[in-house]
Amino acid sequence: MAPVYALDHFYLVITLFITTGYQLVGFFIAWTLQFDKITDFTGGSNFFILALVTLLLGNTFHARNIVASVLVMAWAVRIAGFLLYRVLKMGSDTRFDEIRSHFFKFLGFWIAQILWVWVVSLPVTILNSPAVSDLGRTGSNPPFGTGRDIAGVILWALGFIIESVADLQKLQFKLSLQNKGKFIKGGLWAWSRHPPYFGEILCWWGIWIVSLSPTTNGGLAKSAQVAQNVAVLSPIFTTLILLFGSGMPTAEKPQAKRYYQLSQERTEDSSFTIWHEYQEYLHSTSILIPLPPAIYRRLPKFLKQTLLLDLPFYQFHAERDIERTNA
Repeated sequence: MAPVYALDHFYLVITLFITTGYQLVGFFIAWTLQFDKITDFTGGSNFFILALVTLLLGNTFHARNIVASVLVMAWAVRIAGFLLYRVLKMGSDTRFDEIRSHFFKFLGFWIAQILWVWVVSLPVTILNSPAVSDLGRTGSNPPFGTGRDIAGVILWALGFIIESVADLQKLQFKLSLQNKGKFIKGGLWAWSRHPPYFGEILCWWGIWIVSLSPTTNGGLAKSAQVAQNVAVLSPIFTTLILLFGSGMPTAEKPQAKRYYQLSQERTEDSSFTIWHEYQEYLHSTSILIPLPPAIYRRLPKFLKQTLLLDLPFYQFHAERDIERTNA
């Protein structure tokens, strides 16, 4: 059966309409009820909707399309389900405390979520579109099983396992009352300070690689080749957001500041060494790319700050950052 030509041959407009409508419905529910229980769930589940809708609209069901769509849907089910469970279990998300009551600030977050979902979904959106998968016209979809396909699936699987296990380890740690006021430094968190982010980055590079074979094996129209190459924005955007946006920057300094202030509040208790423990953790644990602490600890500082991405702006300096906060 031929694919459905919906608005454009790349499904870019239809997926933008679906994403915008779905996110705005979520926004008005969250704004009206003044809660954020569904915010992350709406973002994650939107990926599932786009992958399923474009696969069904594509109506050709090549093995590569099915695999890439299933990878996206599996990632979406896990992340949406996990984030919904976490917020129901642990209460409101403090990220929204300062913007939840401000209409345009809160709306701004949801608009950013529209952009995130639509851009990151590009590889599977374009792969499932008639421009790539309609073999009767200008499409090309070589048999699944190329070296790129295998590499992409392996990369996705590795990222999915890392992200899933790390999220579960941290949730179990936080739910234990005896860990109140402490930080996780066991399991995958002993090798990376942000293993879920590393896993998510691997997942989306893997999905892009799986989706790429129609272009790299030739046969596509020029416009479709360009579109598939532009879809690299998905893993690049994911990487940049986690490195410089709502990922690591929102965790590194605030967490260091928290443990520093805790240590200052309890200076009379000589046994309370949380700040020193945290400093040792920073010294011994890679910020993103998992490495054994024994190896990371011995690496020169310039390698940590360049190759391993522990950039200076992540680092907390008590005098400077406390004063800036209080100013």
